[in-house]
Amino acid sequence: MKRMAEIKIQVDENLVKEEVKKQVESSLVNQLWFIDTNKLVELTCMGKRSLETDILNHPYMRAIEIRKNRKRYYPAAKALEVITEIMQQW
Repeated sequence: MKRMAEIKIQVDENLVKEEVKKQVESSLVNQLWFIDTNKLVELTCMGKRSLETDILNHPYMRAIEIRKNRKRYYPAAKALEVITEIMQQW
């Protein structure tokens, strides 16, 4: 007599939702046109102070900065290139 193996899988719905959210956000990054300081903090995993000191005050980053009142925006694709270049100089 053959016995069938029984497999049970439990799925944590919260983990699945969180992973889907991360994947959607990561795909949106490729579609962003402009990015602000808060999003840069999130995407670079850097603290706001160190991002400000090490990246945003760099002349390369200031060259692509777009200001509206006190708010700063950066072209997303260009910001990625510039940040990569700055960090390679460290």
